[in-house]
Amino acid sequence: MSFSGQIKEELAQVISSPRHCQLAELAALVQFCGHIEEDGSLLVQSENPLVIRKCFTLLKKTFKIEAVAKSQMQTQNYRLFVTGEDAFRVLEALKICDTAGHLMMRHLTDPVLIKNSCCKRAYLRGCYMAVGSMSDPYKSYHLELVCGLQAQAEQLLKILHDFSLDAKMIIRKKYHVVYMKEGENIADFLNITEAHKALMEFENTRIYKGMRNMVNRKVNCEAANITKTVNAATRQVEDIRLIREKMGLEGLPEPLRQMAYVRLENPQASLGELGKLLDPPVGKSGVNHRLRKLGELAKELKVK
Repeated sequence: MSFSGQIKEELAQVISSPRHCQLAELAALVQFCGHIEEDGSLLVQSENPLVIRKCFTLLKKTFKIEAVAKSQMQTQNYRLFVTGEDAFRVLEALKICDTAGHLMMRHLTDPVLIKNSCCKRAYLRGCYMAVGSMSDPYKSYHLELVCGLQAQAEQLLKILHDFSLDAKMIIRKKYHVVYMKEGENIADFLNITEAHKALMEFENTRIYKGMRNMVNRKVNCEAANITKTVNAATRQVEDIRLIREKMGLEGLPEPLRQMAYVRLENPQASLGELGKLLDPPVGKSGVNHRLRKLGELAKELKVK
């Protein structure tokens, strides 16, 4: 199962205790997956059976309604029907129609249903179950909610911004997609919607990737330092050989002469190791100073 599917499976088990929160989540599911039929009945349709199961549970808890669920296995299309007086009660409670049966808000959720912070959390949970998806966190961080209308996306954006989540919107073909790409925002979203197991796995993945990147940076840095050291040592040996060829090493001042011989005999040694081989021993700065002097002399000899 994909990580996105794991999140939905976990959210399907989360049922808020307060009735007003249950209504908020049901409103999200109906908003994105529901249709009002010509006879006034309510149809909820989804390719994900978890959505239908969640709707069934919420309807039973909030209205004591035993909805009718049907499935078409060939097309992987799952449906739930609420008819007659039951449908009217649900639509009225969700502020989709008034007491006279007139439609009020067909495509948006009434702000009254999501004015409380707890209800907004439940609403976001329903939105993710209905139209949400997330990439494999081992590959990339990307969570999105696909809305059919711009107004729906804007309403969703406002709620996400209320929780200080840095969500953005793009248009993809005929859809308005609300998305987040920052790991911290996605972690907060999972916490807000109460997908705690998924959150723990996501955070473990972030830690693993962070450690792996840190190790890779360290290895790359060490490799670069090794390359730099090898190149410097090669250049120093070439300079000393040039001096030996042009004028010999015996005429050099004692500190430089000793340094030249030690470097020739130990081409792979580090500056610290070279310093310990000198008599008397000197520090890395002293070794570096002498090798630089030899390099300057070699440069002068090349010009002559």
